[in-house]
Amino acid sequence: MAKKMFTVNEANAILPQVRKELEKMQELGRQFEGAYMELQEMKERAKRSGSGSGRQSGQRSDEPDPFFTMECELEFMQMELRTMLESFNLMGVELKDLESGLIDFPAVIAGEEVLLCWRQGEEKVEHYHGLYDGFRGRKKLDE
Repeated sequence: MAKKMFTVNEANAILPQVRKELEKMQELGRQFEGAYMELQEMKERAKRSGSGSGRQSGQRSDEPDPFFTMECELEFMQMELRTMLESFNLMGVELKDLESGLIDFPAVIAGEEVLLCWRQGEEKVEHYHGLYDGFRGRKKLDE
């Protein structure tokens, strides 16, 4: 499949969808981080108590192990994030940094392949950079 190339107008047209998906990914990423930290704290408490498992004293053996439950939840969140990232890829959009909301749209300007560059918080796509220049090489698009 050929790489999708965007015009500035096309990139700006899908920006509302990109924003929405990016915000979902960021929220899921925050949830993942919180759950991961909680799991690590649970494991540390179990280690200190010498139990070696997430089971509480008095917990029935037919109840699920909390470690297993949390690890399953984390795995499901990872699958959701991968699916969302694949959705970006299918649109032809490149997620460069989830935390800062940095997105690139492949494009051609004056016969040269470039990346239209948008960062969360910007109203519209107004910058671009070369394929290997990165965010530091951003230039303002000529109107």
